[in-house]
Amino acid sequence: MIPEILALDSRPNVIRIPNQIDIPSTDRVMRLIDSRPFRRLSKISQLGLVGDVYPGAKHSRFEHSLGVYRNALLFCRRILQSNYFANLVEQHHLESMVVAALLHDIGHWPYCHVIEDMKLEHIPAHEEIARSLVLDSEISSLLQKEWACEPNAVANLILGQSDNAIQQILASILSGPIDVDKMDYLYRDSLHCGVPYGMNFDSGRLINALCLNDQKNGIAISPKGKTAAEMMVFARYVMFSEVYWHHTVRSATAMLQRLCYTVYQNDESSFYAKHCDSTTDTNFVQKLADAVTDDHPSYDLFDGLYGLNRSLYKRVAEYTFNQSPKFFEHFSHRPYSELCQCGQALARSLSDSCGTTIEQHELLIDAPPPGLEVQFKVAIHDGTKQYQMEELSPIVKALATEQFDSFVKKVRVFVHPRIATDVSREKIEEAISLQLYRDNAN
Repeated sequence: MIPEILALDSRPNVIRIPNQIDIPSTDRVMRLIDSRPFRRLSKISQLGLVGDVYPGAKHSRFEHSLGVYRNALLFCRRILQSNYFANLVEQHHLESMVVAALLHDIGHWPYCHVIEDMKLEHIPAHEEIARSLVLDSEISSLLQKEWACEPNAVANLILGQSDNAIQQILASILSGPIDVDKMDYLYRDSLHCGVPYGMNFDSGRLINALCLNDQKNGIAISPKGKTAAEMMVFARYVMFSEVYWHHTVRSATAMLQRLCYTVYQNDESSFYAKHCDSTTDTNFVQKLADAVTDDHPSYDLFDGLYGLNRSLYKRVAEYTFNQSPKFFEHFSHRPYSELCQCGQALARSLSDSCGTTIEQHELLIDAPPPGLEVQFKVAIHDGTKQYQMEELSPIVKALATEQFDSFVKKVRVFVHPRIATDVSREKIEEAISLQLYRDNAN
């Protein structure tokens, strides 16, 4: 046991976070928490634009990282009850896990996932920024002075890179079907949004059911954790459906993406590429304001999001995988540049049919981005035989393994409030059908 795991019971020092959760701490952990790269996370919202819909969703990545760190201690303490793991693991392995859990989001920057979803060149992944901070900032010095683990080992865990069984086990704890990150953000986001969806699973029972899989290279759960795991799958499904992909949240998201894309087109190495590791919410918005003056074509997007009077675009059409497969598949998983071109063509077509000029930035198409959410594939081990969760659970099979994205993410068309009464769903579908006809003809 390392001091941080022992602190779960001795609690020499704690940090209190909502909801009445004590985070056990040690002196060396506090020095990481007090470092400049980690403190920056207190000025970065965990949910960003979700706060436009759920006013309580103002919690930070700082708070979330502390919750993930505590979960990692609980996971490690439980898995140490496996004789195989306890005999194989060494101090530096456990310390790497604890530090990686604490620092896993250190490379995040404002609205990171929203912009990463656009898959633009020159925009670094937040994991790569985390690697550079772990290896080259004051954090590297702290690790070398006070911890038995190597900075490279921590960075590799954050990136999900592993080359032996023990590293694979630890990587699956940090990022996998049942992981310390997911277990915290579902609960914490639900708590701050004021909704019950992400809190309705028994995390304690799930942790107590953790064990190693047959291959001894990842975690599984015992049969007693099956119901808790099913409830976690359902919590994730509903949080995506009702919170992360709420239509108003996605309106704000579509506006911000188009705004950032416009800035990106003017300068591909713009501020959100060059200064990600030092940017906070406040100076990100200020830099956007500097880039988009009041005579800029996309100023309405900025003013609608950050002006004194909020003015979000209106949803005028919505398409799901099961109800409108033709329209859904036409727009889903396209590169963002292609999605913009589709929106521009649609705006031109509707300008003719509606008898009013629709500017390119006044019509936005929001669709599932390239790449799928992590699917829920977890093993159940009863001590003698291993099963896949979907073999035993129709809930998991329905909600997590059969194209999760297709059922919680929708294609939506948003327009500027100025033209919301002029643009109808019928006219949009006529214009899209014409686009499909032309695409097929070509």
